[in-house]
Amino acid sequence: MALGALALLAAMPTAPARAADSAVILMYHRFGEDGIPSTNVRIAQFEDHIRTLTSGPYTVLPVAEIVQALRAGRELPDRTIGITIDDAYRSVYTEAFPRLKAAGLPFTLFIATDAVDRGLAGFVTWDQVREMRDAGNDIGAHSASHLHMTEADAVTNRAEMARSLTRLKEELGTAPVLFAYPYGEASIAVWNLVGEFGFTTAFGQHSGAAHATSQPYYLPRFALNETYSDLESFTLRINARALPVDEVTPDDPELRDRNPPLVGFSVGDSIPSLLGLACYHSQFGAVDIEQLGTHRVEIRFPAPLKSGRTRLNCTKPAGEGRWYWYGTQFYVPAE
Repeated sequence: MALGALALLAAMPTAPARAADSAVILMYHRFGEDGIPSTNVRIAQFEDHIRTLTSGPYTVLPVAEIVQALRAGRELPDRTIGITIDDAYRSVYTEAFPRLKAAGLPFTLFIATDAVDRGLAGFVTWDQVREMRDAGNDIGAHSASHLHMTEADAVTNRAEMARSLTRLKEELGTAPVLFAYPYGEASIAVWNLVGEFGFTTAFGQHSGAAHATSQPYYLPRFALNETYSDLESFTLRINARALPVDEVTPDDPELRDRNPPLVGFSVGDSIPSLLGLACYHSQFGAVDIEQLGTHRVEIRFPAPLKSGRTRLNCTKPAGEGRWYWYGTQFYVPAE
């Protein structure tokens, strides 16, 4: 991605609201826990985020409302933003909640229930969860023990889902409809199981804007930590537009049978040209893309993907200093 265009974002005039068929979903974990930079945002960074979201051309909506609109094909305001927070660390309650409440910004908290049940140091309590819920924020599920679901067998995953839902219903009175995969790791088998338990939508941890055509059980989110939370990087992400794709290969993000995978996707006709499209992989950096016809893209990785999680990001200039953005995560089981 040509990051020189970031300078244009700072100078962007406030544009009038217009219809959009995508939204940016943000993902946080910890706030002001500076000894854990990989999942933390500094308080000064977070306050910059809030000031940007409340002073710029952005509409922050409850995530449940966003996904309902996407699934129903209803238009959203341009630059619609959703805020999610994973794991329910104590700093969500002590640092993020009061600041977001004061700013009038709703969020969804995804809870791995075992840590809360055990009263582990550094996590919220159920009373604090109810207080945040009663203030107008949504609570979603995040498994019971925060396990690697793609590595677990079906029996284990079913038991985890059942235990998590039971505890959420006992403590909150209702079953959640939103789910976030621990570590963002998912597969077709896992997201089918999530659907069987009554969830309408599930989220990964791969970058990109959620689109009306996105797989509803594997929606992207921009993960924020100290490295990616400076104002320049944050502004780049919240101004992203979805690169609409379909006919994606491989269809399963878990790679068991073919590694390296044959990667491909077709870009929607709403994008008239693929000029400027570039793709980057976390293991290989910039990767060569082959354009087939006017809208089909295929990528061949130069070597097998390493075990664990890797990510692919494809971007294209969208005008006004903005970028179309499509991302996905691959998971290779350990040998």
